Amino acid sequence: MDPTPAPLLPQDGWHCLHLFYRIEYGQWQLLNSAEQREAKIALSKLVQETRALENTQLLTLSQVTPKADLGFMLITPDLQTANRIEKQLTLSLGADVLVPVYSYLSLTEESEYITTEEQYGETLETEQKVKRGTPEFEAAMQDFRERMKKYRQDRVYPTLPDWPIVCFYNMTKRRGEARNWYSLPYEERRTLMGGHARVGRQYAGKVKQLITGSTGLDDAEWGVTLFAHDTFQIKAIVYQMRFDEVSAAYADFGEFYIGIQLPLDELFRRLQL
Repeated sequence: MDPTPAPLLPQDGWHCLHLFYRIEYGQWQLLNSAEQREAKIALSKLVQETRALENTQLLTLSQVTPKADLGFMLITPDLQTANRIEKQLTLSLGADVLVPVYSYLSLTEESEYITTEEQYGETLETEQKVKRGTPEFEAAMQDFRERMKKYRQDRVYPTLPDWPIVCFYNMTKRRGEARNWYSLPYEERRTLMGGHARVGRQYAGKVKQLITGSTGLDDAEWGVTLFAHDTFQIKAIVYQMRFDEVSAAYADFGEFYIGIQLPLDELFRRLQL
């Protein structure tokens, strides 16, 4: 019998794992200089090996506030791989040196409220007065298909950007007696999410967003990862979103974690390891 466990691949999307650790510096200081050097080499090797895996990405983050010291963002198709790497990362600098303070598991996904070809065709006819069957109509539809193909690729099989600032938080839609997102008709939810998306598009080129689904996988329903070059843009998009009805009336948010993407040599210096 092959002792290697069978891959655990989702029907659609890739697994996304956010990991945040506190460094126990007292425990680290118990290691001599040779042991510390070997530990850093071990972590560096693990990061390199992980990044060499097919369809796998790993970001290394210096966390800005004392909520955590060190963060990782891992995307990989196989849950077995995600689980194995998480265990290895936790022990990479030695027993009890990295103490988990927060983690989040989710799946990359596309929105259930995306515009279909049929809906876009109706919009062309009714709002833009482009007649079906004309060259203009067909050209517009082909452009739409290409845009939706890129949208799906970016959402479901993304390439994580190397933008330095990374913000993560979770989000859940309300299910209270007065406000219950899940009791709204689909078309009303779709209309509300359309307005929400328009706010996000105002930050194109300033903030890149990755929304991952976590219903049944973790404590909230979505993970939100924002990438930027400027913390002002992170603050601005989150603030402006709060006024949109989807957030104002129907959303609850978890804690926010802000990290800076750094190469490992600089990360070790930043963390004073």
